[in-house]
Amino acid sequence: MTRLDQFESTFRAAAKETYTHTPLKIDRVLVVTDLEAVEAALLTEAARRFLAAIGGDETVWAPLAGNAFGSVQALLERIEEHRPDLVVTYRHLHSNAWRWPYSLGEHLDVLTQATPTPILVLPHPDRDLPHSVKDTSVVMAITDHLVGDARLVDHALGFTAQGGTCWLTHVESAAHFERYMDAISKISMIDTETAAETIKAQLLKEPHDYIRSCRAVIEAAGLDIAIEEIVVMERRIKEYRRLVEEHEVDLLVMYAKDEDQLAMHGLAYPLAIELRQTPLLML
Repeated sequence: MTRLDQFESTFRAAAKETYTHTPLKIDRVLVVTDLEAVEAALLTEAARRFLAAIGGDETVWAPLAGNAFGSVQALLERIEEHRPDLVVTYRHLHSNAWRWPYSLGEHLDVLTQATPTPILVLPHPDRDLPHSVKDTSVVMAITDHLVGDARLVDHALGFTAQGGTCWLTHVESAAHFERYMDAISKISMIDTETAAETIKAQLLKEPHDYIRSCRAVIEAAGLDIAIEEIVVMERRIKEYRRLVEEHEVDLLVMYAKDEDQLAMHGLAYPLAIELRQTPLLML
């Protein structure tokens, strides 16, 4: 390695992404249901209590009953008319397939991809909704690339109740790491053991540093929210499911869209299918 390479590596290692907090502003919430008007209003009130951390007295909560749209296209048109900052709905909207744990239903599959509006997905009302949805005192943001992701952190914080806990998690893929290390082990000029130790340490150090900056900013802002962190290298789906259950998470925040494809983000769909009793905020 030349002196120039050493200098560049040292400089790049010293440059750290830091978090800048932007308070979440939600003025209009649209609660989409397949219920009659009275039941839709009751569900809207339950959602409002659950999401007491967002908005304020001036936030408009509008129920959209089942007879307001008869197709996915009609639903997208209603959302465009309302222009909400948040859509609240539940799995298997206008479907009886909630009994089977294999999909989210066609309305939600399209909705999460066809609108830029964040979608909050509740358990289906026939799955003990009043008992599983109480408050957002424990919120967890999940990603495999937390560093520099202020939008994800802002939403996780914005939905966490005052006095609650916001978990910022970064799960590095053990499978991907093992694949790259297998390739490196076949290159004679690279010390495999040293490479494995240093690369893993650097991959986990960066999200640790970013979460430290998040914590400092939140404390300086005087927000009554505890920031906790999880930075690990594991098998992702299995580890995320374990973390949600272990910490009794009230709301899981994650990305649903992928810039490179029309389908839902690779991690989002299997998690959404498996965590059927956990409310999800899908960005």
